[in-house]
Amino acid sequence: MTPQDIALIRSNFAQLHRRKIETACLFYERLFTTMPGTRALFKTDIEAQAAKLIETLTVALAMLNDPSGLNALLARLGERHIGYGVRPAHYEAVRGALLWTLETALGDAFTAQARAAWSELY
Repeated sequence: MTPQDIALIRSNFAQLHRRKIETACLFYERLFTTMPGTRALFKTDIEAQAAKLIETLTVALAMLNDPSGLNALLARLGERHIGYGVRPAHYEAVRGALLWTLETALGDAFTAQARAAWSELY
């Protein structure tokens, strides 16, 4: 990932700051629409889950310049999610919901370069 990609991802995320919970809820709505079976994997209400998502993204994006630390964080996250019942097939639905949400929330600011950077990150 290039420094420009990292800067673009962080800039996109910062643009969502004022609407972060709303945007995260939009992500979950999209995920549950495209893969309805995923709804049963979440035991908390959607706003609490949205807050967890924002917190995780905030930590992960702060670690973009530390690939080994980021990989360790994501490995632990993946291990926890296995325990929640997440399966490999769910990850593509999550990727699609994430990119759709970013495009919807950011509008024209979600450029082709931004899509490529977020896709590489995912």
